[in-house]
Amino acid sequence: MPDKAIAFMPLNLPNLLTWLRILAIPIFVGIFYLPTGWLTVEQKNLVATLIFAGAAITDWLDGFLARALNQMSAFGAFLDPVADKLMVAAALIVLVYLDRLGAPIALVIIGREIAVSALREWMAQIGQSKSVAVSFLGKIKTTAQMIAIPLLLYHDDLTDGLNAHQIGTWLIYVAAVLTLWSMIYYLKVAIPKAIRVDR
Repeated sequence: MPDKAIAFMPLNLPNLLTWLRILAIPIFVGIFYLPTGWLTVEQKNLVATLIFAGAAITDWLDGFLARALNQMSAFGAFLDPVADKLMVAAALIVLVYLDRLGAPIALVIIGREIAVSALREWMAQIGQSKSVAVSFLGKIKTTAQMIAIPLLLYHDDLTDGLNAHQIGTWLIYVAAVLTLWSMIYYLKVAIPKAIRVDR
């Protein structure tokens, strides 16, 4: 049994980067609870933005390294999207707490992630996982979301007349619309196949 657990949960560089991403979440959240005497609001914004950006980079890097080093595993395939969704959910909750994002938008995005993850699990169980593979629409949604969140975290002006919060707000609304659109797309593709299998 221990040997099987080790095979399922290998400790390699891609998985280590994924674990570091998860471990960064409480640090990321805790930044905003530090006394103002330790860090100014602007410094908290910058540190949180850098942590989130670093997490986004490792999200790409661990997948690249897993393929390049031939270190792909079932555990890594499971943990990577979980780490990604946890970090995004933590960031959205922090932004709601900071009053930089409306709760309905955060609920739409987090709710969609939960619903689509459950849908993918269901489709995998009936042998139809390819039906809900990541679509181009989903990739556009993720791109808009991953640009919007750091901008909302940074919050300050990028240059004179270019406000990070305003740009981030526009992009997060685009991401929210694409979130609903992509969820409807996945449901339309998946449900007919699931009904045929159940029969």
